[in-house]
Order: sequence, then C-alpha cells, then structure tokens
Amino acid sequence: MSAGRQPRVGLVIVVAFVAAGVLGPLLAPYSTTARSGAVYEPPSPAHPLGTDDGGVDMLSLLLDGTRVSLVIGFAAAAVAAAVGGLVGLVAGYFGGRTDGVLMRITDYVIVLPTVPTMIVVAALFGRTLTNVVLIIGAVYWTYTARVIRAQVKTLRARPYVTRSRALGAGHPRVITRHVLPQVAPLLIANTVLLVSSAIFAETFIAFLGLGDPTLVSWGRLIQNSFRGAAVLNDAWWAVVPPGVCVAAVVLACTMVGQSIEDSLNPRLRVGHLSGRRFRVRPPVPREVDDDAAA
Repeated sequence: MSAGRQPRVGLVIVVAFVAAGVLGPLLAPYSTTARSGAVYEPPSPAHPLGTDDGGVDMLSLLLDGTRVSLVIGFAAAAVAAAVGGLVGLVAGYFGGRTDGVLMRITDYVIVLPTVPTMIVVAALFGRTLTNVVLIIGAVYWTYTARVIRAQVKTLRARPYVTRSRALGAGHPRVITRHVLPQVAPLLIANTVLLVSSAIFAETFIAFLGLGDPTLVSWGRLIQNSFRGAAVLNDAWWAVVPPGVCVAAVVLACTMVGQSIEDSLNPRLRVGHLSGRRFRVRPPVPREVDDDAAA
C-alpha cells in the first residue's frame, strides 16, 4: 500500500466504525438482551452473523459492542494524552529538579507490568466504565510524556522563545503562545496511536472478566464465546467477528497515527530504508583513448 493511500484507508475504516457505533441502536435488527434464535445458530438471512450461546443475535451485539469499545478507546486515549502531555510539557519547559522528579515518576510507571497492574487496580476500585477508562489512561501516558518532553526541550532553546522571555513574557504566555502550538500536532498524532493501544487494552481487560459486566464490548463478546465453548461447538461466528473488529480498528488507528507522525517529522519518512536504494548498477565501460592505446 502506498504511503499516500495508507492514511486515507485508515481514516475510512475508523470513520466507518464510528458511524456504526453511533448508529448502532438504529441498525441493530434485534435486541441485545432477548433471545432471537437458537443457541449458536449459524449465519443466515435472518441472522447474518448467527447467534451466541444465549441465542442473541451476534450482529446486534457487535454493533452495541462497537459503541462501548470505541468510547473506552477514545476516552482512555484522551486521558493518557492529557496526563502525558501535561507532564511532558512541564518537565521539558522548566527542566532542572522539576524535570528530574517528573521523569523519575514516569520511569517508575514504565517499569510496572501493564497487565498485572490493570488487574490489581480493576479488582481494587471496581469494574465500572469510568474506572476502566482511568485505569487504561493511567498506564499509557508515559510514552506521550517522554515524546512531548523531548520536543519541548528543543523548543525551549529556540530564538523566538528566548526573545519572548527576554522581553518579559511570563511562563504561561510563552507556553500557550509559542510552545503548545508547536507540540499540539505531535500530541494529536500520539493520541491517535494511543486509541489503538487503549482499545486493545480494553479487549484483554474485558476478556479477563475485569470489564463492566453491565456493558457489551468486543472483549466481552470474545470472553462470552470462550466461556460458552464456541470453539468446541464450531461456532466461529461468535469469535471471529469481534476479533476482526479489534484488529481492523487497531490497524486503522496505527496507520493514521503513523502517517500523521511521518508528516510532522520528515526525517522519519526518510529514515526508512528501501530496498530500491541498494540496486546494483551495471558497470560503466571505460572509454579508451585511441591515441593512448596507440
């Protein structure tokens, strides 16, 4: 896939899933709480994606889970971007002891194992939707903090920032007028990448049984299929569709985020080595001077 087509394809996929999540209640053919067919009924015109172990239509469940998974993904990414952006901005701009303290805290969070930390926190504080969003956001902010800090440290030494401070501009004005607009595009690119990580995290949290039990998400659908022995009953339609949805959204967000990041930093695009650059050229024949040969 060409570099120019990649972000468009990713954006189309993301927009399609967002539209499906928003219009899910209108598009769902059946209720997600009532039985509408036989147990593990295979796909048919009445049930395009079959039914689950309770006889509930899988297409309706998938549309309902799309809304929940995307809400958790985008909200958790926003929390992680806000925390990481603030920490990176303060640490990179002020430097010194402030930078040291904030970066040591960041290092401590980085070394914590992600999955056990989520399991412990979810078990302690409950399995509500808000808690799941905060748990994922509290784990994935460290990468954003380090990236924003590195960018702010370079901006702090720019001549226009130095002149602005020499003319008496305070820290809030310098940050809001000169530093923040420069790092905002990079923060947006990292937020898009965080959406894919947050959706994947929500999937395995729900698969482990730590998601909100009152809501349907892609992770919970996968958990229900394994708990209902869908594989043993050859009911692939209860496992494959939610897994494909997770993979598609994660891939699409990664494509869009990497494209934004490459456009903001052209050196990343140049740095990727291509096999075409190592072509072996045919030898050029040497011209022999007739006089010298004579």
